[in-house]
Amino acid sequence: MSALLYVATGLAIAAGLAFVFKKQIESAFLWVLMNHRWIFVLFPLIPVSVCYEVFWYLSTKWSLWRNSAPAQHAKRVAFVQEQVRRWNENGQKGFLCTARPGWLTMSLNVGQYKTSADFTRIQINLRDVLEVDPVRRVVRVEPLCTMGQLSSALKAAGWCLPVVPELDDLTVGGMICGVGIESSSGNHGLFNETCESYEIVMADGSLVRASKTQNTDLFYGFPWSHGTLGFLVSAEIRIIPAKQWARLSYIPCQTRAEGCKVFTEASRNPEFDFVEALAYNEDQMVVMTGNMTDNVESGANVNRIGLWFKPWFYKHVETYLAGGQDSTSYNAKKNVEYLPLRDYYHRHTRSIFWELNDIISFGNHPVFRFLLGWAMPPKISLLKATTMGPMLEMYDKHHVAQDMLVPISTLEESLQVFHEELQVYPLWMCPFKVSPPHDPTARPFCATPVGDNMMVDIGAYGIPHSPKYDAVPSMRRVEAFVRKVKGFQMLYADVYMTREEFREMFDHSMYDELRIKYNCTKAFPEVYDKISRAARRRS
Repeated sequence: MSALLYVATGLAIAAGLAFVFKKQIESAFLWVLMNHRWIFVLFPLIPVSVCYEVFWYLSTKWSLWRNSAPAQHAKRVAFVQEQVRRWNENGQKGFLCTARPGWLTMSLNVGQYKTSADFTRIQINLRDVLEVDPVRRVVRVEPLCTMGQLSSALKAAGWCLPVVPELDDLTVGGMICGVGIESSSGNHGLFNETCESYEIVMADGSLVRASKTQNTDLFYGFPWSHGTLGFLVSAEIRIIPAKQWARLSYIPCQTRAEGCKVFTEASRNPEFDFVEALAYNEDQMVVMTGNMTDNVESGANVNRIGLWFKPWFYKHVETYLAGGQDSTSYNAKKNVEYLPLRDYYHRHTRSIFWELNDIISFGNHPVFRFLLGWAMPPKISLLKATTMGPMLEMYDKHHVAQDMLVPISTLEESLQVFHEELQVYPLWMCPFKVSPPHDPTARPFCATPVGDNMMVDIGAYGIPHSPKYDAVPSMRRVEAFVRKVKGFQMLYADVYMTREEFREMFDHSMYDELRIKYNCTKAFPEVYDKISRAARRRS
């Protein structure tokens, strides 16, 4: 009894001290969180993230072993329809949205509407690869299937997607209802342009198939709609034969003008399977071009960049700026290396491009990579779930995660605007081709540019260093510039535009017609009401 009394007394004293020094403890905790967040990433976020990955892997394997995915798909779709019909029968109270928690999405933001009593949340448990059809050259897949899961499944069958968006946890549904891009988009366009059909549960609970020959207005209007026209339940996506390697050439450029010229010429060259560039400061960038191949040249450098102990890819690329390589040649041997194809597709995943450097500044140190590189990166969803209020405010004021899509003819001018307003480096540049719809009457959300159909995504991720940077006015000036040059903003990011400015950037004419035609106005909010600052908060 005496021992228990001592323990109870000790706990009471500790509780009393914690109460008395509550503010000091909170301040100390916040200081550590703000200045040494790596402590919380290492303990316990990385162990929890690893356990989460193992659980997810085993549960997926168990599900595929135990159930026939195509048969279960029909039942799961019927359940989605049943929930939507029940909402109709109960008087269409409030809007519909998916029940997937906002912290699971890849955006830094969480939709405030997800927690609103005005929304009915629909359970959608659709995450399987349903069928690989080598004759038609399509894969049929559910919307919550991830890029990592899908690229792995296709590789085993000898296929790959024409466009494989970078991060493993990105979902098929997110890439269609939002947007997806990769270094192969110069030939194939955005992710949705590689899709052959969609299966959608509409506001009345009906199941509709949309393709280039069936419900064509819905097929072209559904991408970028962010779940405001219906619930995607499957998609057919084109596939192409996979090869073993990506042959990658690095072209260092020492001036912005030279870099833009080399990048633009490479982007317009259909012989390249892959084109991207990383700008490391106002002047210097490295342009990368690549092709799939099954053969490695004798004596060529092979870089298995996906191995856990390898340098982060963007740091590896930066070494070419100081190496004195010949910037005029795509084929100079010292500029060329071979990467395993899947390693190439997910080359930025381990460091989350370069965002992980702001969380674990020593994450690219050889010792850390060797000991814990296999556990990288921590799950983005868990990083979001553990980000606290004061840090959210800091991110709002001092952090940028934006992708702006502009005509490639404006690249040099656009980089100047990004430098003046943000000074976030590296910058990611990725070209993409915008093809007009096969149906000339279709008017997609992103209008096809007049004349030149080649555009470029400029991705800014990190801490701005521009002396004039002020989050809201700076980003509004960038948005205004993008509207002026007839570009677009990726809507996963903070959107500071007014509704009128948003409608100026995106063509709503067919979208508005579809919402009326398919009775969506009572079932779903408009896109703007899901992605605007008022509808979102930081995770």
